[in-house]
Amino acid sequence: MTCKEGLRSVFGQMDRLLEQLSAEAYARPLPLFEGSSLGQHFRHIINFAECLLRGWREGLPVDYAARHRDPSLERRPEKARAAIARLVQQMDAVPEAAAVQVRADFFEAGQPAERPVVASTFGRELMFVHDHAIHHLAMIRMGIRTCFPDIRLDPAVGVAPATLKYWQQQRKCDERRV
Repeated sequence: MTCKEGLRSVFGQMDRLLEQLSAEAYARPLPLFEGSSLGQHFRHIINFAECLLRGWREGLPVDYAARHRDPSLERRPEKARAAIARLVQQMDAVPEAAAVQVRADFFEAGQPAERPVVASTFGRELMFVHDHAIHHLAMIRMGIRTCFPDIRLDPAVGVAPATLKYWQQQRKCDERRV
């Protein structure tokens, strides 16, 4: 599986969840998230992919800290679905081996603002966006299970591929013991 295919798979999981969420459920502040919503987590994932593609398109360092936070993406699931479809189309046009620069952000507020730029590739950054999305989908999964138990969840949502493979291997070992 290529980096693009991996991220496309995660975006597919997101799309299937978005299809099931009402605008009210999507935008509702959840106590589990200290008042954040499912929509804010979806928007956050989308923003990282948008940063990568914007940096590539503009020929500037990718700056994940300089995200454009469109509030409508966290209130309207249909807008998030459209953004995901657009991102898939845009990422498919970029070679995974393409060189990109990434602006690092290691400092907390009040510390020096020096932010080094490091070399990377589009494919490597797709891996980062993928892993970051899995992390936030794990939180989305907890929010759905806790607050919206009627929504169907794919067992792979929010679970890293290595964990899924490990679970599969463990099941095979358990079957051999029986």
